Amino acid sequence: MTPVFDLQSHSIASDGALTPAAVVQAAHAAGIELLALTDHDSVAGVDEALAAAAELPGIRVVPGLEVSALDDDREDLHICGYGVDHHHHALTGALAAWRADRAHRSLRMTEALRACGWAVDTTEIDRRAAANRSIGRPHLAAAVFDHPDNAARLVAEGLRNSTDVLVAYLIPGTPAFLPRTTPTVAEAIGVLHDAGGVAIWAHPFWDVDEPDRVLAMLDRFVALGLDGVEAYYATFDAAQTRLLHDAAVERDLLTTGSADFHGPDHPTFRRFGAFSTHGLTPRLGPIAAP
Repeated sequence: MTPVFDLQSHSIASDGALTPAAVVQAAHAAGIELLALTDHDSVAGVDEALAAAAELPGIRVVPGLEVSALDDDREDLHICGYGVDHHHHALTGALAAWRADRAHRSLRMTEALRACGWAVDTTEIDRRAAANRSIGRPHLAAAVFDHPDNAARLVAEGLRNSTDVLVAYLIPGTPAFLPRTTPTVAEAIGVLHDAGGVAIWAHPFWDVDEPDRVLAMLDRFVALGLDGVEAYYATFDAAQTRLLHDAAVERDLLTTGSADFHGPDHPTFRRFGAFSTHGLTPRLGPIAAP
């Protein structure tokens, strides 16, 4: 029997609002039986999450992470790793190198935001850098949105929250966006496999609109060693879910799902279990194995 699962969640180790232990507690309260903590390019919260789950009946945490990877003209495709040895030297070494690349990009994007006329409060960014925590575009967007000197301009531009700032200034094609240099999808899959995990393409339709292109990319990633796809997701409709599920079955891939929990106050990803399998049967494989 498939457990009640939710296989993406984020803590303060990346861009989530809660500590890893609090994430586990919130998932437990929501009735989740199989949880993955998948912080961006970080496994720093996994030990705390595992310890929290050991104190709660009926919930198990799978060691995981979400790697931001490059693919052709797309610089932020996400590959989730599940069942990894989160202390594996190849994994921890690669993550350190990838975080360093992101940190360097963050410095350059901070200057780009200032060149656009925004005030940027780097207090939290500097704190994260000192603690060797990942720094992503949500942190830069928050550094703009939370700065009091920007209040009038934010209202004038209709930017109601930090997500609006990110979309307006920090995605490809916007004024302050700058690309990363590593890792590629192939590199991400390879490192996850080296650490004993399986590699899953996260939320394809969040990043790519066209069904035909999603399927073409899926085939290309399978040729690189991809093990599965996140077919059930908070923002997917029934047709998108069915397409991914059927494609996975045809290719003998795993299928996972999540509400992508980031915290109770997140505008979109705030509630565990807020996704549907639309009556389809997930294929969790080793992710659900005891």
